[in-house]
Amino acid sequence: MSKSLDTSTTETEQTVTEVIDTVVATTPDVRRAIADHRGQSNSVNPTGDDQLAADLRADELFEQRLLGIDGVATYASEERADVKTTDGRLHVAMDPLDGSSNLEPNSGMGTIFGVYSEQPPTVGTNLLAAGFVIYGPITSMVVARKGSVREHILEDGDKRVVDDDVTVPEDPTVFGFGGGVDSWTDEFQSYAEEVRHELKLRYGGAMVADINQVLTYGGIFSYPALESRPEGKLRVQFEGQPMAYILESAGGRSSDGDQSLLEVEPDELHERTPLYLGNDDLIDRLEATVD
Repeated sequence: MSKSLDTSTTETEQTVTEVIDTVVATTPDVRRAIADHRGQSNSVNPTGDDQLAADLRADELFEQRLLGIDGVATYASEERADVKTTDGRLHVAMDPLDGSSNLEPNSGMGTIFGVYSEQPPTVGTNLLAAGFVIYGPITSMVVARKGSVREHILEDGDKRVVDDDVTVPEDPTVFGFGGGVDSWTDEFQSYAEEVRHELKLRYGGAMVADINQVLTYGGIFSYPALESRPEGKLRVQFEGQPMAYILESAGGRSSDGDQSLLEVEPDELHERTPLYLGNDDLIDRLEATVD
């Protein structure tokens, strides 16, 4: 390896580390935003979802701090129409406050992020790292990087590792399916009926919490293609690909019903996708059913 290539690789790795550490350092302020900005903002995000004041505040915090990192060139968010740019080499895409509809009943919420080598919209194989934060009874973070997945507890803007080898358990236990039974396709309803007799229902309305259930207990999470919305609800860039990177790094699988979510090439920044994430066998069966 040439000296210049080695230097470039080192700088990239340092920037990825800075992004992760900056997300960690920002979590106390996001926690405060959740408590202090509970009302509606009277605005919608680029895909038409109602925005809470907490959504906008979390987005503002992450945008300011992540673009303050020398190596970060762009910031893209579910909450803003366009990519925010500056100088640098890496690109961050985020759902700053996943599950914010859970704010009123004080249920689970989180943050999802991905660090890409190319500017979004881009394919998921360009991810260098991905992670999510859960603002639960404790604040925790799961990060996938270089083929491994770690879980951290976050306290006062610092992190400590509690599991340095997170893997999807071989014997699945839980499932969570979004979208509403009446909206599912016939094929997915058939699959869901099979799974219902095998696994326990665990669905919290925040992707971060539902995916963490799968990582903890094994199983499957899905927001499928719907009769009224064949493209699904969740976004490729901000939710699908980062979570796919985590699940696949942890020994599980992801799918849009046909292929890995990491292979999806979005044409638009806010493009939606059906998504299915979980144990290998459950995804294999899903693809065979809905194909």
